[in-house]
Amino acid sequence: MYTENLLRKIKIDELYFEGRTKYQKVNCFSNEFLGKTLFLDEKIQSAQIDEYVYHETLVHPSLLVHPSPKDVLVIGGGEGATIREVLRHPSIRNVTMVDIDEELIEICEKYLPEWSDGAFDDERTKLIFSDAGKFVESTEKKFDIIISDLTEPVEKGPSVFLFTKEFFEKIEGILNQIGLFVLQAGSADPFYYQFFVSCAKTLETVFSIVRPYWTFVSSFGLPWGFVLASNKTDPLDIRQEQIADHLKHRRIQNLKFYHPGLHSALFALPLYLEKALKKAQVLTEEKPFIWEM
Repeated sequence: MYTENLLRKIKIDELYFEGRTKYQKVNCFSNEFLGKTLFLDEKIQSAQIDEYVYHETLVHPSLLVHPSPKDVLVIGGGEGATIREVLRHPSIRNVTMVDIDEELIEICEKYLPEWSDGAFDDERTKLIFSDAGKFVESTEKKFDIIISDLTEPVEKGPSVFLFTKEFFEKIEGILNQIGLFVLQAGSADPFYYQFFVSCAKTLETVFSIVRPYWTFVSSFGLPWGFVLASNKTDPLDIRQEQIADHLKHRRIQNLKFYHPGLHSALFALPLYLEKALKKAQVLTEEKPFIWEM
């Protein structure tokens, strides 16, 4: 189910797991078209047919813009595919992944090992099972790249206050000078775009450079939004040739979606989103965004 007004049926050919962790409902199954598929709280999160579209789009624009990313923080990212893509970059010394739901990661490791592809066992990976808000507030480390791969804010969900001005200010405080912050920001379709544009508007109150971008994720059935923010590094300043050079020298091969010619196109938004961005609300702890679906 998307909403009460829009339904989609997906046949379960083989059920791997159905149950609840401490934090959310989990369904993991196989479908002939989608392949292995993960649902959280009855919303599709990832499908084998195109998970690379989402994860390559989330990760590589920021890491390829940065001249030499070494220390990366991933917030959320339970399936492990986000850190899989981060670890493609040979300059990475440490990737810290903070996720509150240890049970979910165990489920993904068991039933969706293709997503992480060994990333959880990489010596550069550090897994921390904790509330991301508490981690960001208490850590003394600074990072070159911070990636927010959190589930969207639903009532009583663990991520409601992790898309607010107050939290983004804490994120800014643990970024290195030329560091970049990127987050997945939900649907960018003509009806359910409010969360996406609100995230961008809120980040504009904290960072001097904010670039929303998008792509279509077929398993979601929707265009999907992301936002990249920095105080020093503009993803639109890098040329296609520079991206190609970074890919070559970092020996990053076998990408399935992202490529140098696609980079700038990701940041070209349709007029309905450009218009909506001007009217978006700033999210605060007093007035956070909560999906009511």
